[in-house]
Amino acid sequence: MLYPLPVVMVSCAEDEKYNIITVAWVGTVCTNPPMLSISVRPERFSYGMIARTKEFVVNLTTKKLARACDYCGVKSGKDVDKFKETGLTAMPAAYVKAPLIAQSPVNIECRVKQIVKLGSHDMFLSEVLGVHINKEYLENNGKFELSRAEPVVYSHGEYYGLGELLGSFGYSVKKKGKR
Repeated sequence: MLYPLPVVMVSCAEDEKYNIITVAWVGTVCTNPPMLSISVRPERFSYGMIARTKEFVVNLTTKKLARACDYCGVKSGKDVDKFKETGLTAMPAAYVKAPLIAQSPVNIECRVKQIVKLGSHDMFLSEVLGVHINKEYLENNGKFELSRAEPVVYSHGEYYGLGELLGSFGYSVKKKGKR
């Protein structure tokens, strides 16, 4: 009952073939070195591509990308070219052969360090090699403007947008009158 979850599109590549899989089981696992994990069912087409190449790109989703995100979760890359069918644009990555999704506000290039067999899903424990942020979502001071990106989350088969800012780290103990 941990909800909602971030929903991302994970792009992968093998032998000049690109694919996208929608993943809701994704998360940060370490700051130094920067690492994240994704969990994927072994029977998924993308699972084999990622397991063999040991690399992928996590592409954050937005309200505008919700339909493409859903499509990439229900159609198999074995049967369709998801980039072509969704109108998403593949861009070269800096560190891996898997492409970035140009329309995504943030792309995170990853190299698999370990595959942990868990049961219904296997976890790809991965090192972050590079992060790309679309300048459209940056403030003048370089801070990522989350609300401008209109991120999407997933809960029990449904997609939701995120709401208003409720506070920032430490706001519960900040003294009144201090900024």
